[in-house]
Amino acid sequence: MSGTNLYETLVAAMPHLRGRLGAGSVLKDYTWFRVGGPAEVLFSPADEADLAYFMKALPADVPVTTIGLGSNLLVRDGGIDGVVIRLGRGFNQIQVEEGSRLRVGTAVPDTKVARAAADAGIAGLAFYRGIPGGVGGALRMNGGAHGTETCDVLVEARAVDRSGEIHVLSVDDMGYSYRHCGAPDDYIFTEALFQGSPGDPAEILAEMDEIAAYREEVQPIKSRTGGSTFKNPQGNKSWQLIDAAGCRGLAVGDAKVSELHCNFLINEGNASAADLEALGETVRARVKETSGVQLEWEIKRLGKPA
Repeated sequence: MSGTNLYETLVAAMPHLRGRLGAGSVLKDYTWFRVGGPAEVLFSPADEADLAYFMKALPADVPVTTIGLGSNLLVRDGGIDGVVIRLGRGFNQIQVEEGSRLRVGTAVPDTKVARAAADAGIAGLAFYRGIPGGVGGALRMNGGAHGTETCDVLVEARAVDRSGEIHVLSVDDMGYSYRHCGAPDDYIFTEALFQGSPGDPAEILAEMDEIAAYREEVQPIKSRTGGSTFKNPQGNKSWQLIDAAGCRGLAVGDAKVSELHCNFLINEGNASAADLEALGETVRARVKETSGVQLEWEIKRLGKPA
C-alpha cells in the first residue's frame, strides 16, 4: 500500500481523529542527525485519548513505529513503512505533586524535567540536565547520566498499547536494566511520575550548571549528533575502546567519529544515514579486532536502506 493510499484509508476509518495525520513526511527534520527518509504516514496525536482512539481503529497489519525528540535515533535513508507516531504538544504537561513528585508528559525534554524540578525545590532529578532527548526516550532506554538512571527516580508510567488500551506500570513492571526496558515493545508511553526529595533550588540549579558545563567541555553537543553511539560494555568504557582502536576522527563521507568524544558520531554536513551506519559498523569491527569486545548500539536504528 502506498503512503497516499494508507493515509486515505486511515482518514476514512477515523472520522473523529483530532491529531495531525500526514503522508510522506520527511523524518530527517525530526532527528538530531538530520538524516533519514520519509514516513509512509506520520501521526501526531492530540492527547492520550486521541492516541488510544487511533490505535483502536488502526488495522492490525499496519506496522507502528514511535519516535520522540529524535536525539538517540538514526532513521535509514529509505524511510519507515506504516505509521510513525510522534508525540507533541498534547504530551508536554508538567505538574508538581505533593511529596516531591513531578508528573510529566513524555514529549517533555529531559532538560525541562530537571529545570521544573529545580524550580519546585525537588532534588534528585538534576541528572536529566545531562540527557539529550525527551521523557519517552528516557523511559524506553532507562536513560541515565552522572550515576543516576531513570529506574532510580521513576514511580510509574502510563502507556497505550497496540489495541488502544491504557496501562499504568510501576517501576518494577518496567523490567529495567542498563539502557533497557522490559515493557512490551508496542507500548507507547504517554506520561511519567518521578520521585525526588526536598532540596534547595539554588543548590539544584548549581548542580545542573555543573552538568551542563561538563557536557559542553567533553561532548560535541553543538554538532549534528545522536548522543552516545554505543553502550558501555561491562567493565569498560566505549570511548576508550574506540580510541584504542584508532577510530578517533575516522570518517565515512561527511559522517565522522568525534575527536572531542569518540563515542559520538557526527554529521559534518551532508552525511547520509548509510554513511553514519557504515561508520558505526566500521568502529565496531575495529574495536572487536583490537580488544575482542563487541560493542552494542545504543542509538536506535529504524527503517529501511535507500
